[in-house]
Amino acid sequence: MNWLENAISDYYNWLRKNTYIDSDTQTDWAVITTPFDGMFNDPIEIYAKKEGDTIHLSDDGVTLHNLELSGVNFSRSPQRKQWLDFVLLNYGIRLSNNELCVDANVKDFAQKKHNLLSAISEISDIELTAKHIISSMFRDDVKALLDEQNIVYTSQFIVKGSTGIDFTFDFQIASKNKEIVLKSFNSLTKANVPSFLFGIDDVKTVREKISGKQLASIAVINDIDKEIKPEFVNAFAQKHTDIIFWSKRNTPESLSKLRA
Repeated sequence: MNWLENAISDYYNWLRKNTYIDSDTQTDWAVITTPFDGMFNDPIEIYAKKEGDTIHLSDDGVTLHNLELSGVNFSRSPQRKQWLDFVLLNYGIRLSNNELCVDANVKDFAQKKHNLLSAISEISDIELTAKHIISSMFRDDVKALLDEQNIVYTSQFIVKGSTGIDFTFDFQIASKNKEIVLKSFNSLTKANVPSFLFGIDDVKTVREKISGKQLASIAVINDIDKEIKPEFVNAFAQKHTDIIFWSKRNTPESLSKLRA
């Protein structure tokens, strides 16, 4: 497993090298510029301020503002608002004056920052959803597929990795000797693909030791009317993650991947 440890170390180094911090001494706020791209291919930024033992983290309202610029309005769509509330609840993020916010302390800062970054990335993804005007969220479509196949699963499966960070997968399918974690991708980006693969790397050894089962992973990708970049497909292959393209979801090959 030395190659995997080296790969994770390289990811840590890349993440730290490409993370920048700029502080404003007048307001005591600091901006953390991450290496992950936002909606307009600009870096995702997180704002932080420490008051006593509490560290306030915020996106400064950028996420929802950018979505409004793209024509996505949550107040006019109960379904989108329900989905937004679900994502916020899932990651423990609150909405305050259109800002995505969370409070942390020194001990759980890494987890809370990770949760906020994950929420920003996932919420930003709805911009593509709106463009294609699909009737339901892609995760719900994947859930319906599992139900149609009479597959027993756990939704929103949370696993703690070797770094101590909790990772949430959309679904988990388990059998006696194997379990599968699934992530549904309505679109593939430079933020959500590395984040998912890092999570798999981080939890695999720990989870297999605890459960005594082989841990496998599947990326269910919405490729309907979309061009899937080969670089993302190659990334999944290199990390031994199976792919189910939505256009081929009912083929015997795809359905066999869902059987643990």
